[in-house]
Amino acid sequence: MLSRREFLASTAAVGATLATGLQPAQAQKRVIVDSQVHLWKADSEEFRWTPGAKPQLPEPFTIERAIKLMDEAGVNRAVLAPAGVARERNDYLLEAAKRYPNRFGVMGSIPLDNPKAAALLPKWRDQPGMLGVRLNLNDAAAMASVKDGTADYLWAGAEKHSIPVMFFAAGQVSTMAPIAGRYPGLVLIIDHMGVNAGIAKKKALPEAIGQVVALAKNPNVGVKLSNLPNSSLEPYPFKDLNEHIKRVFDAFGPQRCYWGTDVTNGMGRSDWKQRLAHFTEAVDFMSEQDKDWVLGRAIMQRLNWS
Repeated sequence: MLSRREFLASTAAVGATLATGLQPAQAQKRVIVDSQVHLWKADSEEFRWTPGAKPQLPEPFTIERAIKLMDEAGVNRAVLAPAGVARERNDYLLEAAKRYPNRFGVMGSIPLDNPKAAALLPKWRDQPGMLGVRLNLNDAAAMASVKDGTADYLWAGAEKHSIPVMFFAAGQVSTMAPIAGRYPGLVLIIDHMGVNAGIAKKKALPEAIGQVVALAKNPNVGVKLSNLPNSSLEPYPFKDLNEHIKRVFDAFGPQRCYWGTDVTNGMGRSDWKQRLAHFTEAVDFMSEQDKDWVLGRAIMQRLNWS
């Protein structure tokens, strides 16, 4: 026979389970979501690469290979972004989301310099698996579209239709500050903490991170703690990154910071398991609850990915 204390405790546990719709073991399980992964197939007649582009790996990074490595590393989900070899193609990524809807979501490419693309936005998220838009603003033409106002259609349309926008602008994040302020309902996500290997080698990380931190005052802006091993000048566990990660984390908080790998970029230097272990084991200033947010819960909430 249960004691009164045991009875009350078991009743409370059942109530919590009913309220959340989860079994107790499920409620405690951390969901790991990688906020950036590229997929691509071999160059062929039906999947032509962008002329002159070089792949991040010598062999294709396919749906099947990604699933296998995710399972080995303990990664539950991944946000897919177009690869450099197929910058304008979303079809293979959407195929991945169709085949594995509980594993993959897509941040698709859109022709930023073409205002006619505004017509795509009202039904953008009607595409099964499509979560938002991803921009590479390191491309000179794309950055020009931002600066001269050509891309204003995207900010207005994405805000109106609740389409999150991820952008990579290494060392140029401040360019997006006026847009973040002008469109407060637009979800903007800074890729790779606004830095890259070139900035790290120039020992210019503090200045670039300063641009990122300055945007934290805008509640519609979040930041991906992604592709960071390539910005480290040290081997695993990349201790030289900790002060920069902490600076960003302190500014944005756990609900606006999103772990990611960009795993195909520098895979020879650190694999999926190491990049996850970097956060679960070597980043020592986050609580376990913080890591629950950063390692998955926050990005799913931000992208409205159930």
